[in-house]
Amino acid sequence: MRIEIATLFPEMCEAVLSESIIGRARAKGAIEVHCHQIRAYTTDKHNRVDDAPFGGGMGMVMQAQPIYACWQAVAAQSALPMHTIYMSPKGTPLTQQRVRELAQLPRLFLLCGHYEGVDQRVLDRIADEEISVGDYVVTGGELPALILTDAVARMCDNVLPAPDAYEDESHFAGLLEYPQYTRPEVWEGEAVPPVLLSGHHKNIAAWRQAQSEEITRQRRPDLYAKWQKGQ
Repeated sequence: MRIEIATLFPEMCEAVLSESIIGRARAKGAIEVHCHQIRAYTTDKHNRVDDAPFGGGMGMVMQAQPIYACWQAVAAQSALPMHTIYMSPKGTPLTQQRVRELAQLPRLFLLCGHYEGVDQRVLDRIADEEISVGDYVVTGGELPALILTDAVARMCDNVLPAPDAYEDESHFAGLLEYPQYTRPEVWEGEAVPPVLLSGHHKNIAAWRQAQSEEITRQRRPDLYAKWQKGQ
């Protein structure tokens, strides 16, 4: 998997993606992530990448030219086909199922917007889809791109120790995850559920499944109803 992030703040992205599990996966070559400075591709002598919106309004809009030039240059860096995603609050909400699908693609190009957005003409030219990470707005597309990168990368081969590391987590099978416990067995008078100390794997699995179902039913009835239909 190769992920390209086009941004005005590559250092911000690198700071996050060089740490923890994703940083180690990059270091050992399990995944490739490259951050590209959009500003490097502008033809403006003052290095501007934005201008006032036609029709008036607050803020500035990122121009088509530097984004398109960046996209063309990045596309030429590898023969792998490139799926382009614009991170946008207007996009389709990101789900674990979509993450699983994206993890099967060889190469992603994530465009991070900023200011009041991006000239629609370049989106019409290059974007295969728009994705949102939630019904809220943040300052730019960098944080959403980092979320998508992390979610996709951890499902790639050799990033996590084994598929169990993500298959047992929330959303993978349509349910929220069961509660987790670790040492000590008793903390502040609260004991770990006895079944987890029993060593009986079948009973432990049944307890975890029941907990996942009940937590999902209480907290996300929409997910629970969807999960029930699939049973």
